[in-house]
Amino acid sequence: MFLSMATLANAQDDASEFAKSITPEDLKKHLVIIASDSLEGRDTGSPGQKKAAEYVSKFYNEYGTTPIAPASDGSKSYLQKYNLYKRAWGDVYVKVNGRKYEFNKDFYLNGLLSIPEEVNTPVVTAGYGIEESAYNDYANLDVKDKAVIIFDGEPESGNGKFLLSGTGEKSKWSGPVSWQPKVKLAIAKGAKYVFIVTDKTGEDLDKEIRQRAVMSRRFSAPTLKPVEESLTNMAAFVISPDMAASILKTSAAALLKNKAAISKSGKPAAKNLAGNVSMKAERVSETIETENVAAFMEGSDKKDEVLVISAHLDHIGISPNGEINNGADDDGSGTVSLLELAEAFSKAKAAGKGPRRSILFLNVTGEEKGLFGSEYYSENPLLPLKNTIADLNIDMIGRVDEAHKNDPKYVYLIGSDKLSSTLHAISEEANKKYVNYKLDYTFNDPKDPNRFYYRSDHYNFAKMGVPVIFYFTGVHEDYHKPGDDVEKIMFDKQAEIVKLVFYTAWELANRDERIVVDSNKE
Repeated sequence: MFLSMATLANAQDDASEFAKSITPEDLKKHLVIIASDSLEGRDTGSPGQKKAAEYVSKFYNEYGTTPIAPASDGSKSYLQKYNLYKRAWGDVYVKVNGRKYEFNKDFYLNGLLSIPEEVNTPVVTAGYGIEESAYNDYANLDVKDKAVIIFDGEPESGNGKFLLSGTGEKSKWSGPVSWQPKVKLAIAKGAKYVFIVTDKTGEDLDKEIRQRAVMSRRFSAPTLKPVEESLTNMAAFVISPDMAASILKTSAAALLKNKAAISKSGKPAAKNLAGNVSMKAERVSETIETENVAAFMEGSDKKDEVLVISAHLDHIGISPNGEINNGADDDGSGTVSLLELAEAFSKAKAAGKGPRRSILFLNVTGEEKGLFGSEYYSENPLLPLKNTIADLNIDMIGRVDEAHKNDPKYVYLIGSDKLSSTLHAISEEANKKYVNYKLDYTFNDPKDPNRFYYRSDHYNFAKMGVPVIFYFTGVHEDYHKPGDDVEKIMFDKQAEIVKLVFYTAWELANRDERIVVDSNKE
């Protein structure tokens, strides 16, 4: 359809007029609430995250948007509720002679097992826990229904050589995963539980326990579906020589002397020490109740088509040491940007200049846990994905990174050309006409090792064939740290990026033709 120059100019003037409502002052007004200590870092499903959801819903309502998520009573809500499920360690400890050893402080666990109630069991030592033709720690040793304590690694024969190989080469009984064949063998011999005595002590052991505690979180990661664990009790308690000595009612020095005797003689221990231990290792199920916030603005003559503008509402909550991670940039900056965009479009609609296509302002949760909120939406869309023309996703646009510390007028754009050349062209033109920021495509390169294209919520739209743009200003020194606070946000810079999103959204929502999906780049 032919449009005169005057008509085009008027459309541009309209966009510029309503973009004026996007201000640094308003962004800050919202962010001091969203990133306040009272919200305690907005961890997914936490009271603070729910307060943030209430806050943005209140303003979406004031801006005249419509709730479209089904509520339990049959009404409509701004909250698209969903659950995350996780299995985690509950009460885990080891008791020896009245002393209680703490999980991930005094010892750690390799693998998974379930001991839901405290058990008491006899303990025997089994050298290195090895069975080979030339060396067998289990010869004439009864371990049935007992716990075994074994040394990490394998015996050495001196001169830098190992007993089993006769060379400097280690066997399967040494190394990071050597606990697995040792546990498998012990259980096959009838043992109930396995304790492995690490060579590390002091600060080295403390460091390893901290590292393993972080690694063990993969066994507690949430999912969108209830977790089913296969608990075969293939696990090992990794303990210090001092803890092992306490169990065996001996000294660490005597225990290590026993270990040295094996290497010296080239034979299993002549004397197997024994003791008794109580323990518990509880696995518990947890359901995290959370919700996306979805605010709908109905379009006019093309209302069946919808533009999604998204950001994530949650952050990482409170650190183990009690410090609050307020996430002002990540993604408080995106959260408050959506409020400003909703206000700008609501002013346009009130003036009779509302969008031709519908717009869904979507604050998702679960992003920090694994993009779960956007994944849930993509699998349970409130509006058909086939009618969704694009997703403009905002995640961290309030700071500068090291590469741009002397030139803050920039924004990284990721994904704009992956599925639609038209979307990319509209974005470029909007920037050229209105904002004139440097559009940095460094992270759009499929060879970029950061792989940011796959690391924010737009990806769950892109994988469904919906064109996307991810707006981002890079990682800084306060990323996922307590220092990500409001005082460090560059609101003047942020406001210009939000205006760029607005102008791009304005064109997408009002143009005659829906943008085409004409490419499929990595």
